[in-house]
Amino acid sequence: MTDHDSLRAPSAAALDQAMDWLIVLQSPSPEQCQQFDAWLAQHPSHADAYAKASALWHGEVVGEVARAIERQQPRRHRATRRPRLIPLAAVALLVLAVALTTHLPLRLKADYLTGAGERHRVQLQDGSQVLLNTESALSGRLEGGVQTASLYQGEAWFDVPDHPLPLELRAGPLQASVRDSAFAVRYLDGQAQVQVARGNLDLQNGRQRRHLGAGDAVALGPAGFGPTTRLNPDQDLAWVRGRLVFENRPLKQVLAELSRYYPGWIVSPNARLGNMAVTGNYKLDDPLAVIRSLAHVTQARLREFPALVIIN
Repeated sequence: MTDHDSLRAPSAAALDQAMDWLIVLQSPSPEQCQQFDAWLAQHPSHADAYAKASALWHGEVVGEVARAIERQQPRRHRATRRPRLIPLAAVALLVLAVALTTHLPLRLKADYLTGAGERHRVQLQDGSQVLLNTESALSGRLEGGVQTASLYQGEAWFDVPDHPLPLELRAGPLQASVRDSAFAVRYLDGQAQVQVARGNLDLQNGRQRRHLGAGDAVALGPAGFGPTTRLNPDQDLAWVRGRLVFENRPLKQVLAELSRYYPGWIVSPNARLGNMAVTGNYKLDDPLAVIRSLAHVTQARLREFPALVIIN
């Protein structure tokens, strides 16, 4: 049986489990990610089932349900015949796909959204320029002469002009007051990070305060601000230029970063492979090509499915 054949006919139990994982992986914890990797490694059919479920999740189910509805419509010359019910699983899958792939909570709050692999340039009302990175959500308001911006998730590059009143930025628990500065803010999984290329920033987290100058970087987690570190713009801000640059970094860290740009799931269940140090400078507009290159460099086996790649 070929991979294509197995994708068409996964077992019912494996497909049910894969659908459960698709729901969990909308917002997984680190433990759930490890459990998913373990589930994939249990049996080769699990990867096939996940690939099939993911293909349905990302659009094929809409066509299937539409065709099912059309098939079940009573025809004129057989009007007395009672149509069969549409399979409940297909209807439920359609509802879940629509509800969970539209980022509805963020759409209600954010003015600007980007999907996987997308970048979007925004100009706020005060003239501040913003580059919104992949899988990011941002809103901005100008009230009483004060420009505010909220980064709900993801990553953004800000170039703020010199105004009498500063831009007031919020990213989770982080608050920043900014004027005449260029910097990047990242807010993912409840942690924030700020990297300053030009100017000065005044940061606040509750009663904690931190001042950053050009070339400074700091992370903010549950324990508060970490130590101020020095920025490596060639690597840390490479995404602003549309590139991913890394030097002697564990492969698992590189794949975790790539997963933000790839519209699917990247799995590497081999711990030894994940700890292998790699170096590279790649364009971010084709993450699958980057994964293929990394697999070649590390002599790893790569399996590709719709919305899923396994490097092992």
